[in-house]
Amino acid sequence: MTETELTVLREDGATRGRYVIHLAPGAEAEMTFAKAADGTITIDHTGVPPEFEGRGIASKLVNKAIADAREQGFKITPVCSYVVAQFRRHPEWADLRA
Repeated sequence: MTETELTVLREDGATRGRYVIHLAPGAEAEMTFAKAADGTITIDHTGVPPEFEGRGIASKLVNKAIADAREQGFKITPVCSYVVAQFRRHPEWADLRA
């Protein structure tokens, strides 16, 4: 598996959604979120299977959400500890924080 093979998909439901990368048969990384009435999303969980950790996969999920927020004009409330830490590391994302 190479970096270019990691495609982040967004799955949207009525009130919840997730960003997902299918890593191998039966293995996926995901970042889940809840949708608020005002259009913001609350990212509440990020998970990468242990055998795939340390490859920047969680970062790809967050970066896709950031790109979508910029493109579509929504804000993000980070609740997941990983995403909270990423917002701290990236002050340039401050305008996207709800």
